[in-house]
Amino acid sequence: MAPKPTTSMLTYSFSPYLQRYISGAQDYKVSLKTKGQVLRPRPGHYVYVDTSFAKPGEKAVLLSSDLQAEEWSCLRLVYQIAASSGALSDSSQLSLHVRFEDETFDRLLWSTKEPSDSWLIVSLDLQDSPKKFKILVEGVLGRGNSASIALFEIKMTTGYCIECDFEENHLCGFVNRWNPNVNWFVGGGTTRNTHSNLPKDHTFKSELGHYMYVDSVYVKHFQEVAQLVSPVTTAPMSGCLSFYYQLEQRNDNVFSLYTRDVAGLYEEIWKVNNPGNAAWNLAEVEFSAPYPIEVIFEVAFNGPKGGYVALDDISFSPVHCQNQTGLPFSAVEASCNFEEDFCKFYQDKEGLGWTRVKVKPNMYRAGDHTTGFGYYLLANTKFTSQPGYIGRLYGPSLPGNLQYCLRFHYAISGFLKMSDTLAVYIFEENHMVQEKIWSVLESPRGVWIQAEISFKKPMPTKVVFMSLCKSFWDCGLVALDDIMIQLGSCRSPERLPPPPGECTFDQDECAFTQEKRNPSSWHRRRGETPTSYTGPKGDHTTGVGYYMYIEASHMVYGQKAQLSSRPLRGVPGKHCLIFFYHMYGAGTGLLSVYLKKEKESDTSLLWRRRGEQSISWLRALVEYSCTRQYQIIFEAIRGVSIRSDIAIDDIKFQPGPCAEMEDTPQQSSGYSEDLNEIEY
Repeated sequence: MAPKPTTSMLTYSFSPYLQRYISGAQDYKVSLKTKGQVLRPRPGHYVYVDTSFAKPGEKAVLLSSDLQAEEWSCLRLVYQIAASSGALSDSSQLSLHVRFEDETFDRLLWSTKEPSDSWLIVSLDLQDSPKKFKILVEGVLGRGNSASIALFEIKMTTGYCIECDFEENHLCGFVNRWNPNVNWFVGGGTTRNTHSNLPKDHTFKSELGHYMYVDSVYVKHFQEVAQLVSPVTTAPMSGCLSFYYQLEQRNDNVFSLYTRDVAGLYEEIWKVNNPGNAAWNLAEVEFSAPYPIEVIFEVAFNGPKGGYVALDDISFSPVHCQNQTGLPFSAVEASCNFEEDFCKFYQDKEGLGWTRVKVKPNMYRAGDHTTGFGYYLLANTKFTSQPGYIGRLYGPSLPGNLQYCLRFHYAISGFLKMSDTLAVYIFEENHMVQEKIWSVLESPRGVWIQAEISFKKPMPTKVVFMSLCKSFWDCGLVALDDIMIQLGSCRSPERLPPPPGECTFDQDECAFTQEKRNPSSWHRRRGETPTSYTGPKGDHTTGVGYYMYIEASHMVYGQKAQLSSRPLRGVPGKHCLIFFYHMYGAGTGLLSVYLKKEKESDTSLLWRRRGEQSISWLRALVEYSCTRQYQIIFEAIRGVSIRSDIAIDDIKFQPGPCAEMEDTPQQSSGYSEDLNEIEY
């Protein structure tokens, strides 16, 4: 497979024309310096921000012009972060964002605080999209007298970041895993190495072209290993990875290709079976990267006379090798919220077991977790005819040798002893073996609790949920909802924080603010509220996290509390605000959502609910549009009694119309501002 030509879509090696790239704003503090070297010697310029003209915590931003990636593209950034000695705990931060034309918030692509005394490179895959966007580079200075952030080059080209012909200075971000004796080197060009027998590279068939090679002449120990490591993939990809290689195999050296995930787990995906000929040989390898992984080209030598290995023109195609037609696994197909049916989940026998139900929430039973008024699964062991009855719920088959993250919500009530009333097993299909990977120990009763489990098995598996009644006298209800399978580890260090348009309040109040903070303000809380018969028992996200609420006992009738978003960028088209609210209590007041445009004192009512709604968390979908900068304001008004706590959680802004509108009464228009019209 010949290497694909790459067309530069965005290239900036910073020169005196820097101002074409910089968006003007008061806090954009960027300077220009001449530099001497980057990876290979050549003169040029770089931009930087440091403490000579900016304070710690100040932000410097570069904003590109409009871009479009109709094909898969690779964005590369050459950068350096310098930290003051002793200030590593509060070092500077460099981040890359993408700003789509129809989205209110910028998406974080990558961020680092790692200081370095040399130039580093980061490579980010950008999936094809018809939408126009801008790239933002954001630097925040850390503490110290000599803190600085510098950028040498920003470049976006058509193709995959894992591809490389080794002709550019930065070598596409490929690096050696350092070995004191044997390593990969750049060959060709003006380099002449007496140990290498390769006069021409594969890309240009020329002595001036470049390739990577490793030679055994410096090997000092048995099985010395040289590893050439690719950039980490940043977007799911699956297809055919190809490359050209030459090797001289005199002493049984081994040339292999591995993948390595962020947890450090290796998997061999290719190895040389025969030495091939003296010419460049093509290798094609079926390759899948559903979550972040590195590709590692490894050579293991048995001695100093093991010969050499050369590598060139690494390429990737989303088409499978050798006309294979297998489709990549989709984790979405293994997930289910049970709103329509069982999805691809099934039970091993008919009769009592897991039942899909929809109930009206009350003191003893909550509504579903997805919307508050939808469906979930219920295992009712109270009415089983025999103790020890087990209801098994099987998920769809999951391919082996992949890392999975399983998340689901459960609620348990009625049992005297909660331990082992719900358990999760992994069923290995080929060996008919079941392994318990999780079970309930203790948790709040009657509250939707989130569980998450990471697992990886070499063979195809199924996830099995089992409910158990341990004795005739100790049975109860087990509810299950929102089962979600994702590829990758649940706690992967490479996972980015949630977008700025999402807030669960588990870490902090995100970018929401209040004009004043006193007992009558919005409060961040976990667990139950202090007053009985009002407020939630736990948050909506995990059941044991945080939410925002008003404490009615600290307020007087009719008093207001407002929680405002930070200023949001106005863009054309419809937008959807999704959040969960909790309005339970005999004296519950009013919850409203307003839109406030920039430079206007008046607000527009988008949504409202009055009086007691449910003992469960309910989902709200609010559709709106605004082309000017604006804020969203959540306003709660205290009702007639102390049993009028109001809570909100899991706020999310997303572009486009709401996929489905609420099917509950009391739609959002035409409500009076007069508190006296609240119905109790």
